[in-house]
Amino acid sequence: MALKECTKKEEANSYELVVLVDGETFEKAIDKVYKKEVKKINIQGFRKGKAPRRIIEKMYGTEVFYDDAMQECYPDALYDAAKEADVKIVAVESLEAIEAGKEGFTFKASVVVEPTMEIDGYKGVEIEKKSTDVTDELIEKEIDQVRERNSRLVPVEDRAAENGDTAVIDFEGFVDGVAFEGGKAEGYNLSLGSGNFIPGFEEQIVGHTTGEEFSINVKFPEDYQAEELKGKDAEFKIVLHEIKTKELPEFDDEFVKDVSDKETVDEYKEELKETVSKRLVDEAEKDVDDQISAKLMELVQGDIPEAMYENQTNDMVRDFEMRLRSQGMDMQTYMQYMGMDVNAIKGMYREEAEKRVKLRLALETIAKKENIEVTEADLEDEYSKMAEAYKMDADKVKAAIPAESLSEDVKVQKALDLVKNSAVIK
Repeated sequence: MALKECTKKEEANSYELVVLVDGETFEKAIDKVYKKEVKKINIQGFRKGKAPRRIIEKMYGTEVFYDDAMQECYPDALYDAAKEADVKIVAVESLEAIEAGKEGFTFKASVVVEPTMEIDGYKGVEIEKKSTDVTDELIEKEIDQVRERNSRLVPVEDRAAENGDTAVIDFEGFVDGVAFEGGKAEGYNLSLGSGNFIPGFEEQIVGHTTGEEFSINVKFPEDYQAEELKGKDAEFKIVLHEIKTKELPEFDDEFVKDVSDKETVDEYKEELKETVSKRLVDEAEKDVDDQISAKLMELVQGDIPEAMYENQTNDMVRDFEMRLRSQGMDMQTYMQYMGMDVNAIKGMYREEAEKRVKLRLALETIAKKENIEVTEADLEDEYSKMAEAYKMDADKVKAAIPAESLSEDVKVQKALDLVKNSAVIK
């Protein structure tokens, strides 16, 4: 396979490649296609799937397997051509076969490539590091959270419902006097002030007492997920069965023994100090990384193709779908449950996708400017870390992750380390 021409088009980051696939490679692809397709071909005089290739080509023409064979060749041919042209393809807009025969075939590809970016001022960036001081206020906040997690709900008999209470209610909703689907529940535990229900619903429960039956009126938001309810006025009939309030446990030695392996309040506070200190250090380090990343995204300059953002967004959506499947839910069910479509799902990830693309390009540009290299020792070290993290044999990790791909990731990490080590952290 060889690159015959590489022509830059008028559109930014767009090229036209003319690529020759040699006869030997094309012949192997044709034979592969024949072996796959012959199973479906029935020719008189031969058992189904047993007709020789020359017989099929004689009956249907020598080019009968060409199209599928070209499809087999395109990925590797484009990869090799891009490498020869020293560009990274991020999207293929069109493929067109020019000529084909026993000597091979030539095709033309319109592609979008990774842009050439510029970046300056990445050394010595000034960063404000967050405080890692463990204050009494932080410790008290931790204690309050532990008490909150160990709280219990107790019935309230002597007052009306307030924000922060849990109201146990029956409700049924009506639009224009007609009950609508999904608008009814019994014995529902509603945390007042949580904002889980449509605006105005929870607020109108406040002030009512146990045993009351009453109606409330609300308006569904214009962006409500159910199309038939958007912007509609609704009446809900309510039965308030019970009011519960949160009761926090006393913070004493007995409580400490229940929630930890410590014996006294003082011992527990010392343990909390260590835990909070470690967390603050980790958060401060992450914040430094975040500030550096934000600075690099500001500094990098260039015309980034929309295709790169789309590719990254699609990758993130696929990752999300895999996480859903691991939890026993498919994407279609999730979208129906949330009242979303594919575009809405993509919208969830678009902003983060743009950040990832810009940061990656910034770091790749720095790696190139600084002539950062990745050694065999670097790769072996990275493979070992991954094998340990995934509890896998190193050879299996190597088989799953190509050295070329890993090398790019290590190079980018080295570029980030370079920027971080040169940063002025205050």
